[in-house]
Amino acid sequence: MWNKSLQTLMVSTIMAVGVSLSACNSNTESDTAAKEAGADNSEQTAAETSKAENPNANADLDGATAAQGTPVKYDIASWGTAKVTSLSIDELKKIQSAFGKVVSTDENSLDYASNPASKYRFMQDDAPYLDLIDSEKYLELGWYFANPTDSDKEKEISQNHAKKAYQLARQLMGDEGGKLVADMLGGQIAKNKTIGGQKVELAKCEFYSCMLVINKSAAQTADK
Repeated sequence: MWNKSLQTLMVSTIMAVGVSLSACNSNTESDTAAKEAGADNSEQTAAETSKAENPNANADLDGATAAQGTPVKYDIASWGTAKVTSLSIDELKKIQSAFGKVVSTDENSLDYASNPASKYRFMQDDAPYLDLIDSEKYLELGWYFANPTDSDKEKEISQNHAKKAYQLARQLMGDEGGKLVADMLGGQIAKNKTIGGQKVELAKCEFYSCMLVINKSAAQTADK
C-alpha cells in the first residue's frame, strides 16, 4: 500500500520534472526559430546588398540589356494623293526612273520564285538598299525597312525609299497601290490578291525588309 507522503512527494517530483522539460523544449524551439529568422534576414540583406551593388542584375547573362529605340514613323499623308501618270508593268525604263538612277546591275540574279532575273540597285552596297528585280514573270520592288534602333540617317533613308515605293505603286495600281504600301508599312501582309488591276503575289514589310512582288501574268478579275 502506497504511503501518502511518499506518493505526494513522487507526484510533486514528476510535475516539477515535467515543467522543467517543457521549459527546455520551449527554449529550444525559441532558439531554433530565432536562428531561422536570423538566417532569413541575413539572406535577404545579402540579396539587397548584391542588388544595390549590381544595378544591372536584370541584364542578360552576357551583360547586354534590351535595346530600345524610337519607332519609325511614315508621314504617308504628306506623300500626296494627286493624280499620277500611270505606268504599265512592262515599262521597265520608266519604272526604273521612278526609283532614281541605277547604280549597279546584276544580270545573274533570281526572282521571287528562283527564276533567272536582273537586279537593279539604286543605292551603294554599304547603304540601306533600294532594288528592282525584273524577270519574265515577276516585277519586285524591294527596300530597307528600318528598325527602331537604327540611326536617324538610316531611318530617313528608309522613309525616302518607302515614299518612292508608295508613289510607284500608285503609278502601277492607282490609289489602291498607295494603300497597299501604307498597309505594308503598318505591318499587314497581302498574298495572291488583285490590286488596282495587278496581280500581287506578295506584299510585306518585316525583318528589315519590304518586298512587293507583282505577277506580270494577266491580272485576275477578283481576289483569290
